[in-house]
Amino acid sequence: MLTIFPGWFAGPLTTSLLGRARREGTLDVRLHDLRDWTTDRHRSVDAAPYGGGAGMLMRADVWIAACESVWNDLPAGSTVGHVHEPPAEAHHVAGGERPRTVLLTPRGRPLTQALATELAAEPRLVLLCGRYEGIDERVHELAATDEVSIGDYVLFGGEVAAAAVIEAVTRLVPGVVGNAASPDDESFSSGQLEYPQYTRPATIRGRGVPEVLTSGDHAAVERWRSERAATLTRQRRPDLLGPDERT
Repeated sequence: MLTIFPGWFAGPLTTSLLGRARREGTLDVRLHDLRDWTTDRHRSVDAAPYGGGAGMLMRADVWIAACESVWNDLPAGSTVGHVHEPPAEAHHVAGGERPRTVLLTPRGRPLTQALATELAAEPRLVLLCGRYEGIDERVHELAATDEVSIGDYVLFGGEVAAAAVIEAVTRLVPGVVGNAASPDDESFSSGQLEYPQYTRPATIRGRGVPEVLTSGDHAAVERWRSERAATLTRQRRPDLLGPDERT
């Protein structure tokens, strides 16, 4: 992952199941400071946009130099990492094609469970976290293989979005979630929202547990869960359903 704030991930990458997966070696997440590929004493990663406008843009030369080094597993400061004029095509790297490189951007493809499943099948992902007003268009063209958005809103930077991608993707990696069947039985995995769930105590503030869940009739429980999932989806996310399923 490339970012100008690697310290931002100190918490998210070291806690809960994600932290355990890293400690056990099930998951390998590497943070790279984009500023390590700058060439001036100020470690500048941004500049004013051509044509004017508000804010600063992140520079293509720094981004592409960093991406090429990361793709090739080369350290910052290598020859590849300090090209001033990026090549016409930055697709080819040592050992074959560049890994799947995801730029987090509001204009990207929406992050869905289907996309998370697709990305989880990749042997390697590189996440690019932008900042400021945006990123030079040539990074979109020469470095990114994918552009992904986590919603129709604008954040300070791509770190929050990258963290969402990491969680959505890595929990699908075998060995990360304790119960291997758990990710298959949640919202969106089946194309609809998950059914309601209950645990102890049996009654709280006058509200009890649906009798079917304590009946011991597993077939009835499955029917109830399927019906409740369909009802919730129709009520709250009809966009997930086909025209014939919305009524």
